[in-house]
Amino acid sequence: MMKSIPTRFRAYQLGSAGSSFSYFAGGHFTVLEGRLTEISLPQMAAEMTECGVAAADVLHITGWDMDHCAASELEALLELIVPRKIEYPGYPPHCENAEKALAIIKAYEQKRRSTNRPATLVSVTPDYIAGLETAERLALRNIFYHPKQIYPDCGNDNSTVEFFRSGSFNVLSLGDLESSHLSARLRRCRLLCLETDILILAHHGAANGFTTKKFLQSIEPSLAVCSSNYDNHHDHPDEEIRELLYDQDIRLMTTKTGDIIVRSTGTHTGHFEAINYKANTTEISSIKKFRAKKAELLSYNGDTIRQIYEPRRARPYL
Repeated sequence: MMKSIPTRFRAYQLGSAGSSFSYFAGGHFTVLEGRLTEISLPQMAAEMTECGVAAADVLHITGWDMDHCAASELEALLELIVPRKIEYPGYPPHCENAEKALAIIKAYEQKRRSTNRPATLVSVTPDYIAGLETAERLALRNIFYHPKQIYPDCGNDNSTVEFFRSGSFNVLSLGDLESSHLSARLRRCRLLCLETDILILAHHGAANGFTTKKFLQSIEPSLAVCSSNYDNHHDHPDEEIRELLYDQDIRLMTTKTGDIIVRSTGTHTGHFEAINYKANTTEISSIKKFRAKKAELLSYNGDTIRQIYEPRRARPYL
């Protein structure tokens, strides 16, 4: 039987192009991406209050591009969430924004070191991922899947891929991946196919060859989340991706409408609901209820579960 784990996921409207999310499970609060705007600040503060936390356990940054980590916003974000650990991209900073962001992260670690509450910095490199222990099949631990190597000519494909699975529903974060090769590799990962409930669309839902019919049929999420700004001048997600999601009966919610809150319901053992709000209000635009995949899987007997989870290949976990 699944443990009762109150779980929340939130996608924040920024008012500009970019991504910001949080995942709360089992008392642990993780912030995804180094973004904080005037619009998202009060919402993130409210989310921390709702979750009963004064600080984040982890700040997880998938890539150095400004829409994922803005140096101009990073200090305010660190001051608000005071993370105990920062997981940052393992590829070299490739622009002035990235260099400044990395310097801010290291200065934060130095400042925390002088207190009784030091912070841990983790550069998510291929060597770091290779050095992690292998994933335990039924342990509810977050798992890193990428980068397995560094692509010098494509920073997007160096995005960190992490599977957040410590709660009563699971979230797959893909950063800005665009390679069809990486898409094919990930859709062959048995655990992702078995357990993914919420998919954060790669590269904000761009039609770049990553998000394909085969990928969606394999991963089969219940909900796809896309981060976009008010005017959505990049047309996220692309119409081609919208049609693919519709054809596969995968619900789409975007931050163009407003914040998205996903929360566990009932006994917090697999039932959850997703709410898309209207911009800067508590008025609901849409709501949808779901059941987590592992709630169904873990209702089987032990022998069946062992057969289902028989690993094709061990996966490193965090």
